[in-house]
Amino acid sequence: MTERLVVIGGDAAGMSAASQARRRRGPDDLEIIAFERGRRTSYSACGIPYWIAGDTEGPGELIARSPEEHRARHIDVRLGTEVVGIDMDARRVRTRDSSGAEDWTGFDQLVIATGAVPKRPGIPGIDADGVHGVQILDDGEEILNALDGTPARNAVVVGGGYIGVEMAEAMLRHGLRVTLIERADEPMSTLDPDMGHLVRKAMEGLGITVVTGSAVREVLTGADGRVRAVATDAGEYPADVVVLGLGVAPNTGLAREAGLPLGEHGGLLTDRAMRVRGADGIWAAGDCVEVLNLVSGGMQHIPLGTHANKQGRVVGTNIGGGYATFPGVVGTAVSKVCDLEIARTGLKASQAAAAGLQYVTAVVESTSRARYYPGSAPMTVKAIAERGTGRLLGLQIVGREGAAKRVDIGAVALTAGMTAEQVTALDLGYAPPFSPVWDPVLVAARKVAEKVHQDPREDPRAG
Repeated sequence: MTERLVVIGGDAAGMSAASQARRRRGPDDLEIIAFERGRRTSYSACGIPYWIAGDTEGPGELIARSPEEHRARHIDVRLGTEVVGIDMDARRVRTRDSSGAEDWTGFDQLVIATGAVPKRPGIPGIDADGVHGVQILDDGEEILNALDGTPARNAVVVGGGYIGVEMAEAMLRHGLRVTLIERADEPMSTLDPDMGHLVRKAMEGLGITVVTGSAVREVLTGADGRVRAVATDAGEYPADVVVLGLGVAPNTGLAREAGLPLGEHGGLLTDRAMRVRGADGIWAAGDCVEVLNLVSGGMQHIPLGTHANKQGRVVGTNIGGGYATFPGVVGTAVSKVCDLEIARTGLKASQAAAAGLQYVTAVVESTSRARYYPGSAPMTVKAIAERGTGRLLGLQIVGREGAAKRVDIGAVALTAGMTAEQVTALDLGYAPPFSPVWDPVLVAARKVAEKVHQDPREDPRAG
């Protein structure tokens, strides 16, 4: 008897699960129906700022697999169809298509891959003409159409996280005067403030006005209803276009209504096999779930395409009759604004403190290559280690060419539970065109290892 798998969400996690399940089970054994409320499947939302900036053509370039390609593999993709309810007792979902017609579809297995929703402040004018989010490909098209269709001169980006700094660059490259507004004391609050300050200085050096420690109070509009300025605690800033980069929250309204378990961050809770806790045959993956942080031991919501694809593959493998697990994350992320590269992994200082860990830190200045080799660029590396044990807790890097991907050294070390001292002994590749003889990450690890057993009274700055 043919089993039916229903997938809610047609992007990274959902379609990875569907594709992997299809590889393992044929259409006579497993029927797969995927509901997607939008017009596209399997696309890279992470690429939207780079498309807007002009680094890549789009949106076709950002689509990994089209609905037609999925259908050719016997996955019944139904676009423009939103799942609006889950009946756990009857094991069925209620759907609504673009015409408003509703229907029920039964399932044996259900994958919830509803993603995340952008945070939008509840302030006057937030829905005005000229205010844009950055989540789906349609958003990218709207922003480009707005820039092409109006004589925009000023852009305000609200939020100084990954999307915010990337969109600030995109607006700058369109020739606009750019203001970035961030509520925290420094942009990139996923970094410690001293590292975020480096990002601020670099952005200001590019001509971007960075306003921190200030909340947006109102989006001001003209007589035509279009945005004309943004009002903050620090004053008003002219704007012909406003881009919201305030982060996202798990899209788990359906799950909550169905009585499925949610964590303190609002994401679905699963076991290591990505099965929703206490719900047989119900799976979840992607930006709608919470994941285990392997460094702190706590649960986090980390919306990244890398995790979504891996989790979807785990789900599909398990539905397909195999066995796979998603062990957790260490919180690795990279970004850029023009030629400045930004990277982090593990815990920042405040997160280590919140996890009840005693820690020490070290910050070093180094270069991407041997100092005498042409093209050598500066970088700053910050390492965090646990006092006493020396266990590496986190790594942050801000620099130019060759800086960001060095964070992967830290990601591997954190996953392996290495100490800072062990990291200093890593046999990394060396040649003058690629690194100083002591790689910057090794130097930071050595410096923080020296502080691990230091009496905090001797160095009050350590942790």
